[in-house]
Amino acid sequence: MATPQAPAAHPRSWFKPATWHLRTRLIALAMALLIAICGAVGVASYASMDAFLTRQLDDQLNQAADRANDPGRPPMGGFNGRDPLDARGQSVGTVNARIVSGQVNSGGFLASDTTRAPLSTEDKEILLELPADGRPVDRTLSNGGYRLVAVQTNFGDVLVTGLPLAGKESTLASLVWTFVFVSLAGLLMIGLVGTVLIRRTMKPLEQLSEVATRVSQLPLDAGEVALAVRVPPSNSNPGTEVGSVGHALNLMLDNVANALQARQKSETKVRQFVADASHELRTPLTAIRGYTELMRMTEDFTPDGQKSLARVQSQSERMTALVEDLLLLARLDEGQPLKLSEVDLTQLVVESVSDEKVMAPAHTWRLELPDEPVLVNGDAAQLRQVLMNLLSNARKHTPAGTTVVTGVGTTSEGAAVVTVTDDGGGIPEEFVDHVFSRFARADAARKGAGDQAGASAAEGTSGLGLSIVQSIIEAHGGKVTVTSQPGRTEFALQLPLMR
Repeated sequence: MATPQAPAAHPRSWFKPATWHLRTRLIALAMALLIAICGAVGVASYASMDAFLTRQLDDQLNQAADRANDPGRPPMGGFNGRDPLDARGQSVGTVNARIVSGQVNSGGFLASDTTRAPLSTEDKEILLELPADGRPVDRTLSNGGYRLVAVQTNFGDVLVTGLPLAGKESTLASLVWTFVFVSLAGLLMIGLVGTVLIRRTMKPLEQLSEVATRVSQLPLDAGEVALAVRVPPSNSNPGTEVGSVGHALNLMLDNVANALQARQKSETKVRQFVADASHELRTPLTAIRGYTELMRMTEDFTPDGQKSLARVQSQSERMTALVEDLLLLARLDEGQPLKLSEVDLTQLVVESVSDEKVMAPAHTWRLELPDEPVLVNGDAAQLRQVLMNLLSNARKHTPAGTTVVTGVGTTSEGAAVVTVTDDGGGIPEEFVDHVFSRFARADAARKGAGDQAGASAAEGTSGLGLSIVQSIIEAHGGKVTVTSQPGRTEFALQLPLMR
């Protein structure tokens, strides 16, 4: 019996989260949430720091504007008052300008050596466009970004004061880079630690999966099954989520084990009954055949009586063959040891086909044999019965003139192969999967017109021949397969070569 194969796993793709491992999805989800939290905290921190620095800069700007404001009024046509840049406490980079009658009368930048750097034409145009409402605004001058405020004095002129934004921008940039590096380090640490913790947390689920996989690979369809696989107590505590799953799995396995034991007991009883009944029926059937033969030799019967007596004898022989088949199947089911010896399949095939030629001369029998003997370690009598069952199956279920080809060969995997192929009508497609079942019959589909009234039809079939073939071959560690279509039906046997 073939061990159930696990279904092929779907290929994983990074673009399809549904194909990821659960632990991968949990780690990815945790990382995504952490990134979202870090992003939200970063944006909030940046906005808060920006607002704080802006307020601080505005306070400094208002103080610088107050220091630069000269209470004296410049006379018409000139400026005799104090230069705003000469005011005490003005910091390096401060810009001041006095606007009179729509023109910049004086102005400049306070350089690091306390000298004045002149304003460019573009700078003057920007300063002239400022509203004199006392509200700070950001503008970009030739020396960089500036926070500017324009205030109209009591004498009608406008005093412009500005402080550079470089300090604020530098602080914000440092905040951003610090937050990025700290966040990346945190993400890396969370990723590593989270992977370890999630793997450890998911370990019980992996053990549950391992138990389920081991159970799925057990041969549960026939025979005595020892279902001893269970989830360990550490992972079957119903007080936890994973433990409740493990506990439920153990309960299910207990239920399955009990059902299998009940099935095995029932099969054993049925098998024992069949074996006992078959054994007990052999004696009365032998007696019926013996007395029937004795009556034919010692008594005078009418033609109808002779015909009836012959019918009784043929049916008793058929019943005897059925009983022998049932007894053989019962012994095979019990796993009785085989009488192993060296068997030459080539010779066995030649002898079996020769016997069938005598019984069905209307068929065409062909052989395809290798030059060298093909040896296997098997029970010669049972392997002969396998061949006789397959050949008689082809004889009984195909019309006269059918060609039956029996071949012997080997495979590269070290197996001997015997094939029986005919060009008859084939097996119905819906019946192919059940052809090795016990008492399975598809006589109407496999019989030719000539057989309906001929000897083959009279022989009939019990539906056990192919089941016996499968049981004997599997007992030898081999397998049997069938392929069929109209005009070609092939039974293939595979047995381990003798080493």
